[in-house]
Amino acid sequence: MSPEIVGVLGLLILFVLLFAGMPIGLGMALVGFGGFAYLWGVDSSLVQIGLTTYSSVAAQAMSVVPLFIVMGHFAFASGVTEDAYDAAHMVLGRLPGGLAMTTIGASAGFAACTGSSLASAATMTKVALPEMLRYKYDHKLATGSIAAGGTLGILIPPSVPMIIYAIITETSIGRLFIAGIIPGIMLATLFMVVIYIMAKAMPPMGGPPAIKFSWRTIPAIAVRVWPALLLAAIVMGGIWGGVFSPTEAGGMGAFAALVIAAARRRLTKQNFIEALKDTTKTTAMIFVIVIGAMIFGAFMTISGLPAALVTFLGGIELPSVAVLVIILIVYVFLGCIMDTLALTLITLPIIFPLILSLGFDPIWFGILFTINVEMALVTPPIGINVFIISGMAKDIPMYTIFRGVLPFIGAMAACTALIIAFPQIALFLPGTMMK
Repeated sequence: MSPEIVGVLGLLILFVLLFAGMPIGLGMALVGFGGFAYLWGVDSSLVQIGLTTYSSVAAQAMSVVPLFIVMGHFAFASGVTEDAYDAAHMVLGRLPGGLAMTTIGASAGFAACTGSSLASAATMTKVALPEMLRYKYDHKLATGSIAAGGTLGILIPPSVPMIIYAIITETSIGRLFIAGIIPGIMLATLFMVVIYIMAKAMPPMGGPPAIKFSWRTIPAIAVRVWPALLLAAIVMGGIWGGVFSPTEAGGMGAFAALVIAAARRRLTKQNFIEALKDTTKTTAMIFVIVIGAMIFGAFMTISGLPAALVTFLGGIELPSVAVLVIILIVYVFLGCIMDTLALTLITLPIIFPLILSLGFDPIWFGILFTINVEMALVTPPIGINVFIISGMAKDIPMYTIFRGVLPFIGAMAACTALIIAFPQIALFLPGTMMK
């Protein structure tokens, strides 16, 4: 068999293993080892596994993962999430659909502290859903806004999926983080516009205004929102200004979140230990997955499949932007059948060489890719954010949540189109970074 055929068979075997329930990291490592052994021999494959395993986790860039994860746990323990929700509620609660907009605003603030979509969806379900149901919000709008708001966790930095993208593609983590700021704010704004239109067009969906805004509440808003703003300023301001590397920013952010939690008397021995335990478990899981992805990526490289794909699509007489749109549409469909991590780790070693051959900026594509991965979090049948909300809101059917998410998927598509049409939306801030 030709190496390219071996690569295709490897992909098919990997999909079978994943659908059979094998953990993604082990599945990719197994297929990568087997394919490498078939093409280059067992001895070469064993050497490759040893080198790849060490180099994958020994890279300095990997140390940023546990730092941002523990920062998120400390921020959660400090009560930043609830305070961000209360602050957004004071500003947006008077508008049609104000509570749903509040959920989006609080999710954006939570994303700037943790970078976890799943944590954001779970937290907002607990904090925001009872309030929206109390004000008679339509179930579709209530749950759809929570699911969509949760996706901001992987676009607004810091973001663990962005770190994984940067490691696999050897792209600057700091530049990718900074590039996500404007698109993240823009997408959150588009979500709020969708909510406003729905609540205006169909008033029963949004319920009555929850509160009336008063300028006298400004000091109270500032008191509640300052911890989230401080963490974002330390992390993103330090990276943008060249004061910190991403790894140093993660350490400073984790320390600041710990100090905030202690100063507010929210830090206990129990939640401190739990934060460390959860960080260790999550980090170990991510490291195993990254090692598997690197082994699988090495197999894909020697199979020649990515190069063959580049040659094939390069021979199609289509503008490069048209090829990009086709790739993004394929990602949307893949997101319907694969979870976010699998989608990232399996496809990037194949797609990224094509992106470079088309002359696209890897930072710019990273933002487009992240938005498309966001869609995978809320599209059926895999949408993990929807599963989380459905598990916590047992009285609301899953199909109701999926129906509620549809307008927000349209907003993600609009955001993608704007970034394609105007690349500086993603590239302006990275271009202003201090060296």
